[in-house]
Amino acid sequence: MDDLYSKIVRERGSLERLVARIPGFRGYMEMTARRQADRLIREHVVAQLKAQLNRLSEIEKVLLDAGGLSFMSKTRSAKTKFQTFIDRIATDAPGYSGFFDAVKIGQDDLGVIYAFDEALLDYVDKFALTLDALRDAALRGEGVEEGIRTLDALTVEANEAYGLRENVLLGIE
Repeated sequence: MDDLYSKIVRERGSLERLVARIPGFRGYMEMTARRQADRLIREHVVAQLKAQLNRLSEIEKVLLDAGGLSFMSKTRSAKTKFQTFIDRIATDAPGYSGFFDAVKIGQDDLGVIYAFDEALLDYVDKFALTLDALRDAALRGEGVEEGIRTLDALTVEANEAYGLRENVLLGIE
């Protein structure tokens, strides 16, 4: 028995040789890696966006302290859309087809999906800049309405962009 074990260990091949011997297995492993990467990207983006959403709560406190109770319904609307964007990213199913999935993502679509993933990371920066401007407006006491409108427009845009990503994944566009 020890001789058989030693022989197997001594003659073991690489994962590459094993994969080459099983038809379709390499593609399956690549798709599994893409699904894991998709999940990691989305978890990272969600964490970053949640931090920005928490900043919005802090800005609302600054507005309240300055007597800006009238802004709360507007910030609440933007906050709800912002939270919806975060929730969509956090709860979406993995974005790359598995071996047995009904919807398959082709190689041509991957470049488009990667562009949407990069756009998600760009939205983190856009939200940070927009919230910086809103915080500055709140501290100055002027330009708050414009800052809230800008934030609201960004939340709408971000949700629409994520909807386009979903359409690509579903093969709609």
